[in-house]
Amino acid sequence: MSNTPLVGILMGSDSDLPVMEEAAKVLKSFNVPYEMTVSSAHRTPKRTLDYARSAEGRGIKVVIAGAGSAAHLAGFLAAETTLPVIGVPIDSSPLKGLDSLLSTVQMPGGVPVASMAIGKAGAKNAGIFAVQILSIGDASLREALKRHREEMARQVEEKAEKLKA
Repeated sequence: MSNTPLVGILMGSDSDLPVMEEAAKVLKSFNVPYEMTVSSAHRTPKRTLDYARSAEGRGIKVVIAGAGSAAHLAGFLAAETTLPVIGVPIDSSPLKGLDSLLSTVQMPGGVPVASMAIGKAGAKNAGIFAVQILSIGDASLREALKRHREEMARQVEEKAEKLKA
């Protein structure tokens, strides 16, 4: 696989990094090249617009966007690119991420964002979902996903066996 990033990971603030690193860990484990940056729909709209409009031309195939509070980053990106956009709501407000979940999920018809769970589990699933999207045209990624699922099942079986003892 080339080193050209296939997945773009964006976050609204560097304070979102501990959550969004979960997506990066998944991509790294599947040897999927990615790039990661900070860009805000509200504080740096021009930067975010430039990213969305240039991503496809730079070889990006999937965008993962994590943001808290108003969380318009994923929707903003989805409005400006036809690439698949995966939104990760982040718990960064007194509303414990519910505000960002609703902002990420409630997109108008015609501008989809694949919305994940709040926080690290959502970021991890965003990474896996990006790999699943890429695997449509890549048999080696499909096989790696199958091995990943088999490994998860094996770990559950081991934990169940430990409880019997």
